[in-house]
Amino acid sequence: MPVAPAIRPPRTPAEWAAYYRLRYAVLRAPWQQPPGSERVPADDEPGTMHALLLADASLAANATPEALAVGMLQPTGAGQGQIRFMAVASAAAGTGLGSRVVAWLEEQARAAGLREIVLHSREAAVGFYERLGYVVVEPSHTLFGVIPHFLMRKEL
Repeated sequence: MPVAPAIRPPRTPAEWAAYYRLRYAVLRAPWQQPPGSERVPADDEPGTMHALLLADASLAANATPEALAVGMLQPTGAGQGQIRFMAVASAAAGTGLGSRVVAWLEEQARAAGLREIVLHSREAAVGFYERLGYVVVEPSHTLFGVIPHFLMRKEL
C-alpha cells in the first residue's frame, strides 16, 4: 500500500506556486476574483504556519509540484490561532485530505502553545468542521456578497 505524502510547509518557489495556485483555483477563481487575491499580508507574518500536501507524482525529480490540499494557521494572540484558506483540489474532495490538513494544523497549534482555534467556515463546509470537533459560535460575514460564513471554534 503506498504511503500518503506528508503534510509540510512549502519549501521551494515551485511548491509555493503550487500552494497559491490551489488557493486561487478553489477559493477565488470560481467567484471571478483577480489573481493575487488568494494572498494576504498574514501569509508572511511571524508564526503563521502553512500546510501543503502534494500529489505523489509531484514528488518525482523534476516534476512540477501539484498541491492536493492546503491550509494556513495564523496566531491571533492570547493562546488562539485561526485556520484560514483551507482548500482541497476538486479531484481529491471527499478523500480525507482536508481532515488530514486540519489535524496537522492543530498539531502545529498545540506545539506553539495555542489552546484554541477559530475559523470562518463557508456554509457548505460547516458539517465538515463539526465532524472535526468545531462548534458554530455565530454567523460571520458573507464573502463576495454570496458565500455565507460562520465563526467556529475548537478548544485544543
